[in-house]
Amino acid sequence: MAQPPPKIRRMSHPANTHNKPAASAVATDVVKPSNFLRQIIESDLANGTYTGRQWGGSPGDAAHHAKGQPDPAKIRTRFPPEPNGYLHIGHAKSICLNFGLARDYGGVCHLRFDDTNPEKEDTEYVNSIIDSVKWLGFEWNGAPDAAPYQASDYFDFMYRAAVYLIEAGHAYVDEQTPEQMRVNRGDFGKPGVDSPYRNHTPAENLARFQQMRDGLYPDGAMVLRAKIDMASPNINLRDPAIYRIRRATHHNTGDKWCIYPMYTFAHPIEDALEQITHSICTLEFEDQRPFYDWLMARLIEGSLLASPPPHQYEFARLNLTYVITSKRKLAQLVYDHKVNGWDDPRMPTIVGLRRRGYTPAALQLFAERIGVTKSDSWIDYSTLEGCLREDLELKAHRGFAVLNPVKLVMTNWDEVFAPGHLEPCSQPALPHPPEGTEPPPARHFSIGKEVWIDREDFEEVPPKGYKRLFPGNKVRLKGGYVIECTGCNKDADGNFTEVLATVVPDTKSGTPGSETVKVKAAITWVGVANGVNAEVRLYDRLFLDAQPDAGGKDFIESLNPNSLKVITAKVEPSLANALPGQNFQFERHGYFVADRVDHVQGTKPVFNLAVGLKDSWGK
Repeated sequence: MAQPPPKIRRMSHPANTHNKPAASAVATDVVKPSNFLRQIIESDLANGTYTGRQWGGSPGDAAHHAKGQPDPAKIRTRFPPEPNGYLHIGHAKSICLNFGLARDYGGVCHLRFDDTNPEKEDTEYVNSIIDSVKWLGFEWNGAPDAAPYQASDYFDFMYRAAVYLIEAGHAYVDEQTPEQMRVNRGDFGKPGVDSPYRNHTPAENLARFQQMRDGLYPDGAMVLRAKIDMASPNINLRDPAIYRIRRATHHNTGDKWCIYPMYTFAHPIEDALEQITHSICTLEFEDQRPFYDWLMARLIEGSLLASPPPHQYEFARLNLTYVITSKRKLAQLVYDHKVNGWDDPRMPTIVGLRRRGYTPAALQLFAERIGVTKSDSWIDYSTLEGCLREDLELKAHRGFAVLNPVKLVMTNWDEVFAPGHLEPCSQPALPHPPEGTEPPPARHFSIGKEVWIDREDFEEVPPKGYKRLFPGNKVRLKGGYVIECTGCNKDADGNFTEVLATVVPDTKSGTPGSETVKVKAAITWVGVANGVNAEVRLYDRLFLDAQPDAGGKDFIESLNPNSLKVITAKVEPSLANALPGQNFQFERHGYFVADRVDHVQGTKPVFNLAVGLKDSWGK
């Protein structure tokens, strides 16, 4: 029977954050919400589960750590990505979880590359992962600028461990074909059948395994299997493969090896060599935990690994609406040119989110807010957007931008002021700076006879309740003067090409006369004399379906054809000097970021929409 889809959780978030910066939500001195992993760690600390551990100063076997000192880290966690693609929002949750738990409980988190599959791995991905973890604000392996650990550095020990298992009668070389092994493995209703090679002597198996290592057999000719229980109700314990022949050049070890360990064999060993205490992974690995524990017990019996061993704990992976996180499907979007690369701001990759304008604090806040559970559920995308708004509200400098410009002409300007006069204006860069911080310098620009306004700010025949420009109505040009609309000029097709108004003298913002005329609306604007053309990329969600690949659906069919709109906008002069990656609030429009790749300070302004000022999706 098909399982019902996980429930969508729409997380609430405070509307007003003026009383403290959003960064405090991820600071180390605040009380963290409880979850089952915190409860486990707190119980282990209270019971002294790992207080007797030694640390040899680096990963190693039992003898190496026995020569070390008492471990200065109360716990050790790890983030172990395979370097076969770019990290995404789900990995960001795992990074924040593992590094955050180590930070909060006096521990150390390791960054380790699970590079046991050489055909799919590349140094490009290694470098990207390192950069992403640093950008999120974390250090690893107990020291600033420490080198990440690599599973491939442990290949010698893994081979040694495999030899021990063979000698102890816990592993054998199987020469069945993959299809024979699949059939003989059985299924949930039928026990497996012993391999005809299962009862070979340890000496026979060791000789064959050494021949595998020496390259005497072709790829796929045989595998090394753990010898456990072919009748186990857990199919993962029916003599799983732990080594295979694979001729492939490894990005770290080159051509030293033609046999490589399977992930389920390598991963527990990596944890143990690094003295990990709490090995945290997603729920799909829950059925593998019995093998994890079996392997730890066998290698401790042989005095190869230190005791107590690591323990694996599973949590529900992140399911975020309007997003896919399958590396294969994300790669399809890139290689089929549905998006513009791994860092396309519509992608859920960390590099894409960063280019979109997301901040480390926002992603940490998101990870903290959604929590850790053992049950699958869908998190509404608006939760992620809300975390970014909270972080940027008190950080992002303000600026005027006109996204759909039309010229407004103040017909009496030359009578009120001298012809060609430009009046200096200013506005705060940050209206509500975080408590205890100095406000940044104000923004400066000027107003003249002609300004750009958004077309949406004028209606010749206004709808009910409309408060902006229409003939006879007064509004304030924010930071400038009160004006009264007198009409518009139109082209031959009846489209208005200019809005006409008169300036009301002595009403400039910040002067005594600013309160003499009351208006019901203030609109943003950019001066024609010194406004700057900017490319603005209006990004929307990549998919129209909240669960684009659930239930075997073709996710390509739900791509949003309007997920990107590129316009030429008018922006105030200060925005031309934005640094790549700098966040802004375009007043009345939303939060934008100067594109990290294409924005060139002073000459080619390019801004990406990060998130609107409020959640309007699906409203």
